[in-house]
Amino acid sequence: MKKVLLSVMVAAAVGVSAFKMVAPGTPGKAKPAATVVAPAVQNYKVVPAESKITWVGRKVTGEHTGNITLASGTILLEKANLRGGTFIMDMTSITNTDLQGGSNKRLVDHLKSDDFFSVEKNPTAKFAITNLTPKQNAKGDAANYTITGDLTIKGITNQISFPALVTVKKGVATAKANLKFDRTKWDIKFRSGNFFENLGDKAIMDDVELNIELVARQEAVAKK
Repeated sequence: MKKVLLSVMVAAAVGVSAFKMVAPGTPGKAKPAATVVAPAVQNYKVVPAESKITWVGRKVTGEHTGNITLASGTILLEKANLRGGTFIMDMTSITNTDLQGGSNKRLVDHLKSDDFFSVEKNPTAKFAITNLTPKQNAKGDAANYTITGDLTIKGITNQISFPALVTVKKGVATAKANLKFDRTKWDIKFRSGNFFENLGDKAIMDDVELNIELVARQEAVAKK
């Protein structure tokens, strides 16, 4: 009886803190909490030689087409999920693909002049992603993102949004997009019907269309 009473007194003196609550079926020794490691965002370097940007400019009497070379770019991916990107276009590389000879040269020179892209003063243009909205259940070749970003031309920055298809496979990311921007927002107003009257069939449409196909390789893969 004395032993029982002594045991009770010892337990009371130690207090409830001396007892551990263990869930049924688990060992008495507590396991350390698992460490959660966030997936790393990886850089994919755009390969200009494998990428392509074509432009389309329309007027009342028809249209002109050409190319612009991508100088550099980076796509940011977390596993297969797009997280951001920045791209630099070489505006000095503008070409025309629908005219020949002197007509081709005159158009290209005009596009590089202050009437249009002021290439001597602004040799590059830049696009930087600022927001991404994944498109749920996108199938096949349908766009799987709505991309929003800042487009800088002639030192002027405006925001644009457009759908894009982005895919990743074996360290290679591809992005395809078709977008239009209103050139007058970048102070390119030559023969714009919104700024000049009585242009007739000499009017040039404000929207410029860009068809973009980018190829980017994971930097660790590209270095091998």
